[in-house]
Amino acid sequence: MPDGVKRRYDATRRREQAQENRRRVLEAAQELFVTRGYGATTMAEVASAAGVAVETIYTAYRTKLSVLRRVWDLAVGGDDRDVRLLDRPELRAVFAEPDLPTRLTQFATVHTTIMRRTARLRLAIQGAAGGDAAAAEFLAEIDRARLEGMGEHARAAAATGQLAVPEGTCRDVLFATTDGSLWLTLVGRRGWSDEAYAAWLAQVWTATLVAP
Repeated sequence: MPDGVKRRYDATRRREQAQENRRRVLEAAQELFVTRGYGATTMAEVASAAGVAVETIYTAYRTKLSVLRRVWDLAVGGDDRDVRLLDRPELRAVFAEPDLPTRLTQFATVHTTIMRRTARLRLAIQGAAGGDAAAAEFLAEIDRARLEGMGEHARAAAATGQLAVPEGTCRDVLFATTDGSLWLTLVGRRGWSDEAYAAWLAQVWTATLVAP
């Protein structure tokens, strides 16, 4: 086999192995952050759960906060594509719907899917924020981004001419109902299905925000 071919094969295999290691690290980190708490989880514990050397994590991410940030990004988006949440196909389809009640129903379904991936992780970040300044700033960053996103939803809703409330009120209602606490209460604690939760949330949004 020519040396050039062998080197390309070796490089490809190394890249695949590094990608697999990163995947295992992030999966292990999310599980530990949720079950043990972000503050109580060490990088060594993440490495052990992922089956990699702790140096591998430090090489790839440098700090535990960087691991948390990447875990969050993957949880929000559902994959490792570098695409803003509002630009993903499922949400572009929501914005493209001209009928506001139908749009809110679609958004409730998409949002519930995201909550399945993120609500418990956000709770772990919130729990760490009281004693960790970096975690507190990250939580604030998450909420700033969410408020901005709900503002985009509200502007688009206002443009339909079907809002029953001012645009700012729409933004704030969406913001207040999308932090994961309602999902954790009704699905996580009370045992609702995701489908029942999404249907209920759509009814709340429609009754509150849509003009008769």
